[in-house]
Amino acid sequence: MSNSTQTSASNRIHALLDENSFVEVGGYVTARSTDFNMSAKETPADGVVTGYGTIDGCLVYVYSQDASVLGGSVGEMHAKKITKLYNMAMKTGAPVIGLVDCAGLRLQEATDALNGFGELYMSQTLASGVIPQITAVFGACGGGMAVSAAMADFTFMETKGGKLFVNAPNAISENYAEKCNTASADFQSKETGLVDFTAEGDEILTGIRILVSILPANNKDDLSYSECNDDLNRVCSDLSNYVGDTTIALTQISDENFFMETKKDYAPSMVTGFIRLNGETIGCVANKTEAYDESGVKTAQYDAVLTAEGCIKAAEFVNFCNAFNIPLLTLVNVKGYEATKCAEKAIAKASAKLTYAFANATVPKVTVVIGNAFGTAYLTMNSKSIGSDVVYAWENASIGMMDAESAAKIMYADEIAKADNGKALITEKAESYKQAQSSAVAAAKRGYVDDIIDASETRARVAAAFEMLFTKNEDRPAKKHGTI
Repeated sequence: MSNSTQTSASNRIHALLDENSFVEVGGYVTARSTDFNMSAKETPADGVVTGYGTIDGCLVYVYSQDASVLGGSVGEMHAKKITKLYNMAMKTGAPVIGLVDCAGLRLQEATDALNGFGELYMSQTLASGVIPQITAVFGACGGGMAVSAAMADFTFMETKGGKLFVNAPNAISENYAEKCNTASADFQSKETGLVDFTAEGDEILTGIRILVSILPANNKDDLSYSECNDDLNRVCSDLSNYVGDTTIALTQISDENFFMETKKDYAPSMVTGFIRLNGETIGCVANKTEAYDESGVKTAQYDAVLTAEGCIKAAEFVNFCNAFNIPLLTLVNVKGYEATKCAEKAIAKASAKLTYAFANATVPKVTVVIGNAFGTAYLTMNSKSIGSDVVYAWENASIGMMDAESAAKIMYADEIAKADNGKALITEKAESYKQAQSSAVAAAKRGYVDDIIDASETRARVAAAFEMLFTKNEDRPAKKHGTI
């Protein structure tokens, strides 16, 4: 019989996992330290419940911190229990899920606790790209534990009770929680992009179950496939209406309209998330210029440009998909880069990271140009030239250096200045330039686009492309790793 009591920590585990599937490991472990009168304190399970169970029959490992034991602080044995869990997960190839409610480092154990944290970081590093790591913040997640959460692949956070910080808001010079609560779910999801999903307790547990169900168990054995009950040739008749809101477009393309968006509130002009096609999990990256609510009312509008935040968001997502052999679908509608003084500080490096992520990915990659695809910003968005296996374009798509009118004004500036009717000449030259250099047909003639398709056929054509690419195998130059 375990020493750990039925706390909110263990309750969360039982609510997350399949009924009666949880097996606790290390329930008798308590704190070892005797300094500062620690031997007189009760530390059941040393403040963290650890073990394994199943989600929809699939093995997962879980740890859940207990804030009723020394604030859930991480001490030597607390950290060792989580590290041991990672070791077991690595041996069996199963995800690790952390349910966090932690006051941070246990001060009474000082260097022992520090060493434990370091061992935890090492375990997470070794597990990165091998097994999925999911963190959910239910209470405090401070200091070193915030670093651990950032090392996870996906982070959930409670909207009201969650607090995620390296430095507490009141510890930041000229700031306090009432002025700007940098520890809040709102700040961490919208401003930092650290948190992927925000919700309340039960919704978070449901979200974790859904995420686990669509992800591979590890980087070699893919158990994420499901039976497809949707018509693969289903026509998406009004898909062309959603060039702007690609969240809706991806939902329509997917099996049974399933779409799980990641980092929804961060850099919203770049969409990342997962759909299903023919029962297979597909990672999606898409530009977004408009947002509509469920009633069809426009709620936001964005420039069709790459931002530094959007590029980093997408690059991290692409790297995850490549590590776990998840195919990638890209919907392109971009005219260039964000042009502000602030953006200029980071856009080149961020764009380089996204370009590298797509070019470096060896998973099946399909791109659909649904609107504009101009300049090197288009190249970054998984173009044929950086390794996309199949590129489709919708009939009205434009592909080239820049929009035809701007090109005409530059190329024929002297002629336009001398013309009696400059506007008419611009229109004439722009149309000529578009047909020759800035249309989907022009790109297809040069082999940069594989086919021009009707928007309504997108689901069928993309599903067929991924089926064709299922056995793709691509070798790259031998090296330790890239440096971009």
